[in-house]
Amino acid sequence: MKMQFFLHFFSFFIFFVLLAQCKTHPIDIQGLQNLKNGINPKSIKPGSCLNSWNFTIDPCDHIFTDRFTCGFRCDLIVSGFYRVTEISLDQAGYSGSLPNSFNLPHLEILDMSYNSLSGSIPNSFSNLTRLRRLSLSKNSFTGPVTSSIGSLSRLQELFLDNNKFTGSIPESFNGLINLNRFELQQNNISGELPNLNQLGNLIFLDLSNNRLAGNFFTTNLPDSMIELSIRNNYLHGEFPLNFEELKFLQVLDLSHNLFSGMIPAVLFHHSSLQQLTLSYNNFTFLQVPEDLVLRSKLIAIDLSYNNLHGLLPAFMASMPELSALNLEHNKFTGVIPIQFAVKVVAPRNHTASFERLLLGGNYLFGPIPGPLMGLKPGSGNISLVDNCLYMCPDSVYICHGGYQKSLLDCKKFGPRIP
Repeated sequence: MKMQFFLHFFSFFIFFVLLAQCKTHPIDIQGLQNLKNGINPKSIKPGSCLNSWNFTIDPCDHIFTDRFTCGFRCDLIVSGFYRVTEISLDQAGYSGSLPNSFNLPHLEILDMSYNSLSGSIPNSFSNLTRLRRLSLSKNSFTGPVTSSIGSLSRLQELFLDNNKFTGSIPESFNGLINLNRFELQQNNISGELPNLNQLGNLIFLDLSNNRLAGNFFTTNLPDSMIELSIRNNYLHGEFPLNFEELKFLQVLDLSHNLFSGMIPAVLFHHSSLQQLTLSYNNFTFLQVPEDLVLRSKLIAIDLSYNNLHGLLPAFMASMPELSALNLEHNKFTGVIPIQFAVKVVAPRNHTASFERLLLGGNYLFGPIPGPLMGLKPGSGNISLVDNCLYMCPDSVYICHGGYQKSLLDCKKFGPRIP
Protein backbone atom coordinates (compact mmCIF):
# COMPACT_ATOMS: atom_id res chain seq x y z
CA MET A 1 0.00 0.00 0.00
CA LYS A 2 2.82 2.35 0.95
CA MET A 3 4.61 1.47 -2.26
CA GLN A 4 1.51 2.32 -4.35
CA PHE A 5 1.15 5.65 -2.58
CA PHE A 6 4.82 6.37 -3.20
CA LEU A 7 4.48 5.62 -6.91
CA HIS A 8 1.46 7.96 -7.26
CA PHE A 9 3.28 10.68 -5.35
CA PHE A 10 6.37 10.25 -7.50
CA SER A 11 4.30 10.44 -10.71
CA PHE A 12 2.68 13.70 -9.62
CA PHE A 13 6.09 15.04 -8.61
CA ILE A 14 7.57 14.26 -12.02
CA PHE A 15 4.54 15.87 -13.74
CA PHE A 16 4.90 19.12 -11.86
CA VAL A 17 8.67 19.18 -12.39
CA LEU A 18 8.12 18.86 -16.15
CA LEU A 19 5.35 21.43 -16.02
CA ALA A 20 7.66 23.86 -14.23
CA GLN A 21 10.25 23.41 -16.98
CA CYS A 22 7.65 23.95 -19.72
CA LYS A 23 7.51 27.54 -21.01
CA THR A 24 4.50 27.07 -23.29
CA HIS A 25 1.14 26.60 -21.61
CA PRO A 26 -0.06 22.99 -22.09
CA ILE A 27 -3.39 24.17 -23.54
CA ASP A 28 -1.52 26.06 -26.27
CA ILE A 29 0.76 23.11 -27.04
CA GLN A 30 -2.35 20.99 -27.51
CA GLY A 31 -3.90 23.71 -29.68
CA LEU A 32 -0.87 23.77 -31.98
CA GLN A 33 -0.85 19.97 -32.17
CA ASN A 34 -4.57 19.91 -33.04
CA LEU A 35 -3.95 22.43 -35.79
CA LYS A 36 -1.12 20.42 -37.35
CA ASN A 37 -3.05 17.16 -37.00
CA GLY A 38 -5.84 18.62 -39.16
CA ILE A 39 -3.44 19.22 -42.06
CA ASN A 40 -2.97 16.53 -44.68
CA PRO A 41 0.59 15.20 -44.05
CA LYS A 42 1.14 14.83 -47.79
CA SER A 43 0.69 18.59 -48.22
CA ILE A 44 3.36 19.47 -45.64
CA LYS A 45 6.37 20.10 -47.83
CA PRO A 46 10.03 20.12 -46.77
CA GLY A 47 11.05 23.62 -45.77
CA SER A 48 7.51 24.69 -44.84
CA CYS A 49 6.62 26.04 -41.41
CA LEU A 50 4.55 23.04 -40.36
CA ASN A 51 7.30 20.64 -41.42
CA SER A 52 9.49 22.10 -38.70
CA TRP A 53 6.95 21.80 -35.89
CA ASN A 54 8.39 19.06 -33.64
CA PHE A 55 6.45 18.61 -30.41
CA THR A 56 9.13 16.56 -28.67
CA ILE A 57 10.40 19.93 -27.46
CA ASP A 58 8.76 23.03 -26.07
CA PRO A 59 7.40 25.25 -28.92
CA CYS A 60 7.82 28.73 -27.41
CA ASP A 61 11.22 27.81 -25.97
CA HIS A 62 12.51 26.82 -29.40
CA ILE A 63 10.71 29.28 -31.68
CA PHE A 64 12.71 30.38 -34.72
CA THR A 65 15.11 27.45 -34.34
CA ASP A 66 15.41 24.51 -36.71
CA ARG A 67 12.57 22.78 -34.82
CA PHE A 68 9.97 25.60 -34.95
CA THR A 69 11.23 27.86 -37.73
CA CYS A 70 8.06 29.89 -38.33
CA GLY A 71 4.30 29.99 -38.26
CA PHE A 72 3.49 31.36 -34.81
CA ARG A 73 4.46 33.85 -32.12
CA CYS A 74 4.55 33.57 -28.34
CA ASP A 75 4.28 36.22 -25.63
CA LEU A 76 4.96 35.94 -21.92
CA ILE A 77 1.76 36.27 -19.92
CA VAL A 78 1.55 37.32 -16.24
CA SER A 79 0.87 33.71 -15.21
CA GLY A 80 4.48 32.89 -16.06
CA PHE A 81 3.67 30.80 -19.12
CA TYR A 82 4.28 31.76 -22.70
CA ARG A 83 1.03 31.83 -24.67
CA VAL A 84 0.56 31.56 -28.42
CA THR A 85 -0.69 34.96 -29.60
CA GLU A 86 -0.30 34.61 -33.37
CA ILE A 87 -0.52 31.86 -35.98
CA SER A 88 0.47 32.95 -39.49
CA LEU A 89 1.07 29.97 -41.73
CA ASP A 90 3.14 30.29 -44.87
CA GLN A 91 1.54 30.01 -48.31
CA ALA A 92 2.73 26.44 -48.81
CA GLY A 93 -0.34 24.81 -50.34
CA TYR A 94 -1.48 23.10 -47.14
CA SER A 95 -4.63 21.01 -47.50
CA GLY A 96 -6.83 19.55 -44.80
CA SER A 97 -9.29 21.18 -42.42
CA LEU A 98 -9.48 23.17 -39.21
CA PRO A 99 -9.73 21.16 -35.96
CA ASN A 100 -13.14 20.94 -34.28
CA SER A 101 -11.54 21.95 -31.00
CA PHE A 102 -9.87 25.31 -31.47
CA ASN A 103 -8.84 26.47 -28.00
CA LEU A 104 -6.09 29.09 -28.04
CA PRO A 105 -7.53 31.68 -25.65
CA HIS A 106 -4.73 34.25 -26.06
CA LEU A 107 -4.61 34.13 -29.87
CA GLU A 108 -4.80 37.61 -31.44
CA ILE A 109 -3.94 36.86 -35.08
CA LEU A 110 -4.91 33.81 -37.13
CA ASP A 111 -3.78 33.89 -40.76
CA MET A 112 -4.05 30.72 -42.86
CA SER A 113 -4.65 32.44 -46.18
CA TYR A 114 -3.47 31.39 -49.65
CA ASN A 115 -3.54 27.64 -49.08
CA SER A 116 -5.88 24.78 -50.06
CA LEU A 117 -7.74 24.21 -46.80
CA SER A 118 -11.32 22.95 -46.95
CA GLY A 119 -14.22 22.03 -44.69
CA SER A 120 -16.16 24.44 -42.50
CA ILE A 121 -15.23 26.93 -39.80
CA PRO A 122 -15.73 25.22 -36.40
CA ASN A 123 -18.04 26.76 -33.82
CA SER A 124 -15.14 26.58 -31.37
CA PHE A 125 -13.85 29.79 -32.95
CA SER A 126 -15.97 31.47 -30.28
CA ASN A 127 -13.16 30.53 -27.86
CA LEU A 128 -10.81 32.96 -29.61
CA THR A 129 -12.10 35.92 -27.64
CA ARG A 130 -8.89 37.97 -28.03
CA LEU A 131 -8.73 37.61 -31.79
CA ARG A 132 -8.07 40.88 -33.65
CA ARG A 133 -7.33 39.57 -37.14
CA LEU A 134 -8.76 36.50 -38.88
CA SER A 135 -7.70 35.70 -42.44
CA LEU A 136 -8.82 32.54 -44.25
CA SER A 137 -8.63 34.12 -47.73
CA LYS A 138 -8.06 32.08 -50.89
CA ASN A 139 -8.71 28.58 -49.64
CA SER A 140 -11.55 26.15 -50.37
CA PHE A 141 -13.65 26.45 -47.22
CA THR A 142 -17.30 25.47 -47.62
CA GLY A 143 -20.57 25.57 -45.70
CA PRO A 144 -22.16 28.52 -43.93
CA VAL A 145 -20.10 31.17 -42.20
CA THR A 146 -20.45 30.28 -38.54
CA SER A 147 -22.38 32.75 -36.41
CA SER A 148 -19.88 32.14 -33.60
CA ILE A 149 -17.55 34.66 -35.25
CA GLY A 150 -20.08 37.33 -34.29
CA SER A 151 -19.09 36.91 -30.63
CA LEU A 152 -15.49 38.00 -31.28
CA SER A 153 -16.04 41.59 -30.21
CA ARG A 154 -12.33 42.50 -30.42
CA LEU A 155 -12.06 41.49 -34.08
CA GLN A 156 -10.79 44.32 -36.29
CA GLU A 157 -10.06 42.57 -39.61
CA LEU A 158 -12.02 39.68 -41.11
CA PHE A 159 -10.93 38.12 -44.42
CA LEU A 160 -13.08 35.23 -45.70
CA ASP A 161 -12.83 36.07 -49.40
CA ASN A 162 -12.15 33.68 -52.30
CA ASN A 163 -13.61 30.52 -50.77
CA LYS A 164 -16.79 28.50 -51.33
CA PHE A 165 -18.89 29.67 -48.40
CA THR A 166 -22.67 29.41 -48.76
CA GLY A 167 -25.68 30.59 -46.80
CA SER A 168 -26.30 34.11 -45.56
CA ILE A 169 -24.30 36.61 -43.55
CA PRO A 170 -25.12 35.91 -39.88
CA GLU A 171 -27.12 38.55 -38.01
CA SER A 172 -24.64 38.08 -35.16
CA PHE A 173 -22.01 39.95 -37.20
CA ASN A 174 -23.68 43.15 -36.06
CA GLY A 175 -21.90 42.46 -32.75
CA LEU A 176 -18.44 42.95 -34.27
CA ILE A 177 -18.31 46.48 -32.90
CA ASN A 178 -14.56 46.93 -33.46
CA LEU A 179 -14.47 45.57 -37.00
CA ASN A 180 -12.95 48.00 -39.51
CA ARG A 181 -12.35 45.74 -42.54
CA PHE A 182 -14.58 42.90 -43.78
CA GLU A 183 -13.91 41.01 -47.02
CA LEU A 184 -16.28 38.24 -48.14
CA GLN A 185 -16.00 38.62 -51.91
CA GLN A 186 -15.83 35.69 -54.33
CA ASN A 187 -18.00 33.17 -52.47
CA ASN A 188 -21.55 31.82 -52.86
CA ILE A 189 -23.18 33.89 -50.14
CA SER A 190 -26.92 34.41 -50.68
CA GLY A 191 -29.87 35.99 -48.93
CA GLU A 192 -30.32 39.62 -47.93
CA LEU A 193 -27.67 41.82 -46.42
CA PRO A 194 -28.27 42.20 -42.66
CA ASN A 195 -28.21 45.54 -40.93
CA LEU A 196 -24.66 46.46 -40.04
CA ASN A 197 -25.36 49.82 -38.43
CA GLN A 198 -23.79 48.77 -35.12
CA LEU A 199 -20.37 48.39 -36.76
CA GLY A 200 -19.40 51.94 -36.01
CA ASN A 201 -15.72 51.38 -36.91
CA LEU A 202 -16.27 49.66 -40.27
CA ILE A 203 -14.47 51.49 -43.07
CA PHE A 204 -13.99 48.79 -45.75
CA LEU A 205 -16.65 46.31 -46.92
CA ASP A 206 -16.33 44.05 -49.97
CA LEU A 207 -19.17 41.60 -50.68
CA SER A 208 -18.71 41.46 -54.44
CA ASN A 209 -19.09 38.34 -56.60
CA ASN A 210 -21.68 36.55 -54.47
CA ARG A 211 -25.42 35.81 -54.80
CA LEU A 212 -26.82 38.45 -52.46
CA ALA A 213 -30.35 39.59 -53.26
CA GLY A 214 -32.99 41.97 -51.92
CA ASN A 215 -33.29 45.74 -51.68
CA PHE A 216 -29.83 46.97 -50.79
CA PHE A 217 -30.95 50.46 -49.87
CA THR A 218 -33.10 49.24 -46.98
CA THR A 219 -29.92 48.00 -45.28
CA ASN A 220 -28.54 50.28 -42.59
CA LEU A 221 -24.83 50.86 -43.04
CA PRO A 222 -22.54 52.65 -40.58
CA ASP A 223 -21.67 56.20 -41.59
CA SER A 224 -17.98 55.37 -41.00
CA MET A 225 -17.73 53.61 -44.40
CA ILE A 226 -14.86 54.67 -46.70
CA GLU A 227 -14.88 51.88 -49.32
CA LEU A 228 -17.95 49.84 -50.29
CA SER A 229 -18.07 47.22 -53.05
CA ILE A 230 -21.04 44.93 -53.69
CA ARG A 231 -20.57 44.41 -57.44
CA ASN A 232 -21.82 41.33 -59.24
CA ASN A 233 -24.74 40.30 -57.05
CA TYR A 234 -28.54 40.32 -57.51
CA LEU A 235 -29.29 43.40 -55.43
CA HIS A 236 -31.94 45.90 -56.46
CA GLY A 237 -33.50 49.13 -55.29
CA GLU A 238 -33.42 52.87 -55.99
CA PHE A 239 -30.97 55.36 -54.52
CA PRO A 240 -32.30 57.21 -51.47
CA LEU A 241 -31.93 60.96 -51.55
CA ASN A 242 -30.13 60.91 -48.18
CA PHE A 243 -27.20 58.82 -49.43
CA GLU A 244 -24.92 61.68 -48.45
CA GLU A 245 -25.16 60.42 -44.87
CA LEU A 246 -22.17 58.22 -45.75
CA LYS A 247 -20.09 61.36 -45.55
CA PHE A 248 -16.68 59.64 -45.46
CA LEU A 249 -17.29 57.36 -48.43
CA GLN A 250 -14.50 57.49 -51.04
CA VAL A 251 -15.09 54.39 -53.20
CA LEU A 252 -18.54 53.09 -54.20
CA ASP A 253 -18.93 50.11 -56.55
CA LEU A 254 -22.49 48.86 -57.16
CA SER A 255 -21.84 47.53 -60.66
CA HIS A 256 -23.32 44.34 -62.15
CA ASN A 257 -26.54 44.35 -60.13
CA LEU A 258 -30.22 45.14 -60.73
CA PHE A 259 -30.41 48.72 -59.47
CA SER A 260 -32.80 51.05 -61.25
CA GLY A 261 -34.34 54.50 -61.21
CA MET A 262 -32.46 57.75 -60.77
CA ILE A 263 -28.80 58.39 -60.07
CA PRO A 264 -29.11 61.26 -57.56
CA ALA A 265 -27.22 64.51 -57.88
CA VAL A 266 -25.92 64.13 -54.34
CA LEU A 267 -23.31 61.67 -55.62
CA PHE A 268 -21.75 64.30 -57.88
CA HIS A 269 -21.16 66.92 -55.20
CA HIS A 270 -20.37 64.49 -52.41
CA SER A 271 -17.57 65.94 -50.29
CA SER A 272 -15.47 62.73 -50.11
CA LEU A 273 -16.42 60.39 -52.97
CA GLN A 274 -13.52 59.75 -55.38
CA GLN A 275 -14.54 56.67 -57.39
CA LEU A 276 -18.12 55.93 -58.50
CA THR A 277 -18.87 52.70 -60.40
CA LEU A 278 -22.53 52.01 -61.28
CA SER A 279 -22.08 50.15 -64.58
CA TYR A 280 -24.20 47.17 -65.70
CA ASN A 281 -27.44 48.13 -63.97
CA ASN A 282 -30.84 49.50 -65.05
CA PHE A 283 -30.51 53.16 -64.12
CA THR A 284 -32.62 55.34 -66.44
CA PHE A 285 -32.16 58.92 -65.28
CA LEU A 286 -29.24 61.05 -64.16
CA GLN A 287 -30.17 63.96 -61.91
CA VAL A 288 -28.27 67.17 -62.69
CA PRO A 289 -27.02 69.04 -59.59
CA GLU A 290 -28.64 72.42 -59.05
CA ASP A 291 -25.46 73.90 -57.62
CA LEU A 292 -21.94 73.81 -58.97
CA VAL A 293 -19.87 70.66 -58.51
CA LEU A 294 -16.59 72.45 -57.93
CA ARG A 295 -16.17 70.82 -54.50
CA SER A 296 -16.47 67.33 -55.99
CA LYS A 297 -13.56 64.98 -55.25
CA LEU A 298 -14.56 62.47 -57.94
CA ILE A 299 -11.63 61.16 -59.98
CA ALA A 300 -13.35 58.34 -61.90
CA ILE A 301 -17.01 57.79 -62.88
CA ASP A 302 -18.30 54.68 -64.67
CA LEU A 303 -22.00 54.70 -65.62
CA SER A 304 -21.66 52.44 -68.64
CA TYR A 305 -24.15 49.73 -69.64
CA ASN A 306 -27.29 51.29 -68.19
CA ASN A 307 -30.39 52.81 -69.81
CA LEU A 308 -29.60 56.47 -69.20
CA HIS A 309 -31.45 58.87 -71.50
CA GLY A 310 -31.15 62.52 -72.41
CA LEU A 311 -28.23 64.76 -73.23
CA LEU A 312 -24.71 64.09 -72.07
CA PRO A 313 -24.11 65.54 -68.57
CA ALA A 314 -22.02 68.58 -69.47
CA PHE A 315 -21.70 69.55 -65.80
CA MET A 316 -19.19 66.71 -65.32
CA ALA A 317 -16.62 68.75 -67.23
CA SER A 318 -16.64 71.18 -64.28
CA MET A 319 -15.50 68.55 -61.79
CA PRO A 320 -11.95 69.63 -60.94
CA GLU A 321 -10.49 66.18 -60.18
CA LEU A 322 -12.38 64.07 -62.73
CA SER A 323 -10.01 62.41 -65.21
CA ALA A 324 -11.88 59.22 -66.22
CA LEU A 325 -15.49 59.19 -67.44
CA ASN A 326 -17.21 56.16 -68.95
CA LEU A 327 -20.74 56.68 -70.32
CA GLU A 328 -20.64 53.92 -72.93
CA HIS A 329 -23.64 51.82 -73.97
CA ASN A 330 -26.49 53.99 -72.76
CA LYS A 331 -29.10 55.93 -74.71
CA PHE A 332 -27.63 59.42 -74.57
CA THR A 333 -28.39 61.60 -77.55
CA GLY A 334 -27.55 65.11 -78.76
CA VAL A 335 -24.17 66.58 -79.54
CA ILE A 336 -20.91 66.17 -77.65
CA PRO A 337 -20.61 69.18 -75.28
CA ILE A 338 -17.77 71.54 -76.08
CA GLN A 339 -16.94 71.43 -72.36
CA PHE A 340 -15.93 67.78 -72.72
CA ALA A 341 -13.56 68.64 -75.57
CA VAL A 342 -11.97 71.49 -73.64
CA LYS A 343 -11.38 69.26 -70.62
CA VAL A 344 -9.61 66.75 -72.89
CA VAL A 345 -7.18 69.16 -74.55
CA ALA A 346 -6.95 72.32 -72.46
CA PRO A 347 -8.47 72.04 -68.98
CA ARG A 348 -8.71 75.08 -66.75
CA ASN A 349 -5.98 75.84 -64.27
CA HIS A 350 -5.86 73.51 -61.26
CA THR A 351 -8.24 71.03 -62.87
CA ALA A 352 -7.57 67.55 -64.23
CA SER A 353 -7.92 66.71 -67.91
CA PHE A 354 -9.94 63.82 -69.30
CA GLU A 355 -7.37 61.05 -69.72
CA ARG A 356 -10.21 58.62 -70.46
CA LEU A 357 -13.47 59.68 -72.09
CA LEU A 358 -15.59 56.77 -73.31
CA LEU A 359 -18.81 57.77 -75.07
CA GLY A 360 -19.30 54.83 -77.46
CA GLY A 361 -22.53 52.90 -77.82
CA ASN A 362 -24.93 55.85 -77.57
CA TYR A 363 -26.92 57.92 -80.10
CA LEU A 364 -24.75 61.03 -80.29
CA PHE A 365 -24.88 63.05 -83.50
CA GLY A 366 -23.62 66.32 -84.94
CA PRO A 367 -20.09 67.54 -85.62
CA ILE A 368 -17.08 66.52 -83.55
CA PRO A 369 -16.00 69.45 -81.35
CA GLY A 370 -13.04 71.17 -82.96
CA PRO A 371 -10.56 70.65 -80.09
CA LEU A 372 -10.94 66.87 -80.46
CA MET A 373 -10.19 66.83 -84.17
CA GLY A 374 -6.51 67.55 -83.65
CA LEU A 375 -5.80 64.82 -81.12
CA LYS A 376 -2.84 62.56 -81.88
CA PRO A 377 -2.20 58.93 -80.83
CA GLY A 378 -1.26 58.82 -77.16
CA SER A 379 -3.26 61.93 -76.35
CA GLY A 380 -5.67 59.92 -74.21
CA ASN A 381 -8.20 57.13 -74.34
CA ILE A 382 -11.11 58.67 -76.24
CA SER A 383 -13.87 56.51 -77.76
CA LEU A 384 -16.75 57.72 -79.91
CA VAL A 385 -17.56 54.48 -81.76
CA ASP A 386 -21.07 53.05 -82.24
CA ASN A 387 -22.89 56.39 -82.32
CA CYS A 388 -24.52 58.45 -85.07
CA LEU A 389 -21.49 60.64 -85.78
CA TYR A 390 -21.43 60.61 -89.56
CA MET A 391 -19.15 63.68 -89.55
CA CYS A 392 -16.36 61.69 -87.88
CA PRO A 393 -13.94 60.95 -90.74
CA ASP A 394 -11.64 57.96 -90.53
CA SER A 395 -8.66 60.29 -91.07
CA VAL A 396 -9.21 61.77 -87.60
CA TYR A 397 -7.38 59.84 -84.84
CA ILE A 398 -10.36 59.45 -82.49
CA CYS A 399 -12.53 58.23 -85.40
CA HIS A 400 -9.99 55.86 -86.94
CA GLY A 401 -10.93 52.19 -86.88
CA GLY A 402 -14.33 52.83 -85.36
CA TYR A 403 -17.79 52.32 -86.71
CA GLN A 404 -21.09 54.15 -86.35
CA LYS A 405 -24.64 52.90 -86.14
CA SER A 406 -26.67 52.53 -89.28
CA LEU A 407 -28.76 55.51 -90.32
CA LEU A 408 -31.86 53.36 -89.92
CA ASP A 409 -31.05 52.57 -86.27
CA CYS A 410 -30.34 56.20 -85.56
CA LYS A 411 -33.60 57.37 -87.16
CA LYS A 412 -35.59 54.81 -85.14
CA PHE A 413 -34.18 56.11 -81.89
CA GLY A 414 -34.43 59.80 -82.65
CA PRO A 415 -36.18 61.22 -85.71
CA ARG A 416 -34.28 64.49 -85.31
CA ILE A 417 -30.95 62.78 -86.00
CA PRO A 418 -29.76 64.20 -89.36
